[in-house]
Amino acid sequence: MSSREEQLKAFERLLDIMDDLREKCPWDRKQTFDSLRQNTIEETYELATAISRHDMNEICKELGDVLLHVVFYAKMGSEEKWNFSGPSEDEPRESFDIADVCNRLCDKLIFRHPHVYGDEAAKNAEEVSHLWEQVKLKEKGGNKTVLGGIPDSLPSLVKAYRIQDKVANVGFDWEKREDVWDKVKEELNELQAELMKSDGGNKEAEFGDLLFAMINAARLYKIRPDNALEQTNLKFMRRFNYLEQRAKEKGHDLKDMTLDEMEALWQEAKTNE
Repeated sequence: MSSREEQLKAFERLLDIMDDLREKCPWDRKQTFDSLRQNTIEETYELATAISRHDMNEICKELGDVLLHVVFYAKMGSEEKWNFSGPSEDEPRESFDIADVCNRLCDKLIFRHPHVYGDEAAKNAEEVSHLWEQVKLKEKGGNKTVLGGIPDSLPSLVKAYRIQDKVANVGFDWEKREDVWDKVKEELNELQAELMKSDGGNKEAEFGDLLFAMINAARLYKIRPDNALEQTNLKFMRRFNYLEQRAKEKGHDLKDMTLDEMEALWQEAKTNE
């Protein structure tokens, strides 16, 4: 592992390179907050993929890509000109640089960890989580409502988990986690009843209610639904890729195979895992 001095030197090197690129590279010089936004989202998802695959080499690489974006935004924030595509350059703007980013983060971390830097007590991670939500409501310039800090653009599956987690931290939760299964069954029955209606009904809303209840169950049983679903996605893709490859080896086209033939190869894929 690198020493603190080596870590700081590496970060300084990155900042120097960012200064050079912003000044000397036509592409980097052209970028704005708006133009980088989608790239940032993609890089974050690539990091999430590397984490789900437990690939430490890729995680290191993707962390670098995400860090580049943090440094890039901070560099643009320190410049005199506007770096958005919309507002006029005559409008007032507060500038910031990477030091402001780091210091604001440090101040926030200290404020939100009174059990480390203050007099509050927290014995375990669950107590810390409850304390965290309470502190955030008191934070200057922070969230003024329990659900205020949930980003609108958060993926729906993750957003549902965060909604439930936040309200649970202020006491809006099941008394016993086993009780959630009655709610899951209730929502499943309502969805099935809706699907039987000849007029179409409101299938999407009822399906959403069932998903919300299942995500709640996952939370109560310490399962991250997004991680769980991604593991299943990867497992399905792995098995189907095997099925497709074996079909080609046998000279078959998937579209011409029967479901029973594909099922046999599917079971073979499961056996060979």
